[in-house]
Amino acid sequence: MNTLPANRDPVIVAATRTAVGKAKRGSLAAVNPIDLGAAVIRELLKRTSSISADEIDDVIIGCAMPEGDQGLNMARQISLHAGLPVSVPAETVNRFCSSGLQTIADASMRIMAGMADVVIAGGVESMSMVPMTGFNFVPNPGLATNGWEVYMNMGLTAERVSEKYDISRQDQDEFSFRSHQNAARAIQEKRFEGQILP
Repeated sequence: MNTLPANRDPVIVAATRTAVGKAKRGSLAAVNPIDLGAAVIRELLKRTSSISADEIDDVIIGCAMPEGDQGLNMARQISLHAGLPVSVPAETVNRFCSSGLQTIADASMRIMAGMADVVIAGGVESMSMVPMTGFNFVPNPGLATNGWEVYMNMGLTAERVSEKYDISRQDQDEFSFRSHQNAARAIQEKRFEGQILP
C-alpha cells in the first residue's frame, strides 16, 4: 500500500477485454462470466509483467445483475480464478449499466487518495446467464406505489435525458452513424487487435 502523499494522478497501464457477444445466440453465450473476467485479468498480468500479482492492492469488478452465475462477490471469484493471491482483496460494484465505469472511477479515487498503488478495475456481464430484471424481481411495495420512477426502464430514461439536454433524434442518429463508421474503420485498420482477447 502507498505511503506517499495523496493527490497523485492515476494512469491506465494496460487494458483489454473480451469480444462483445450476442446474448443467448453468440459464441460466448454459454461461457461463465467468471471465466471471462479471469481470462481478462490473466491477460492483463501477462501484459504488465513488471507488476507482480503481489503488488495489486485491490480488484474492483462491476456487474449490473450480480446473481446466478455472476452472483455473490463476483470480483473475488474472478480474482482467485485468475490466479491472484488470496491476500489480494476484491469487491463487486453494482451501478447497473455503468457498473464497470464506476469501478474505474473508484480505482482512480483510491490511487489519488493514496489508498492504493495498483488496482485492477472493470466490468463483467452475461445477459445470456441472467435475465434483464434478474431472476425474481420483486419491487418494494412503497416505492412501486409512491416512487415508480425508481423502476423506470432504460428507454424512458433515454427519453428524459434527451429532453433535458435537448438532444434531437436526428442528433442521435447522426452520432450513431458516425460511431459505427468509426468502429468499422478501426476494425479494418486493426486498431482493436491489441485490446480484444481472441
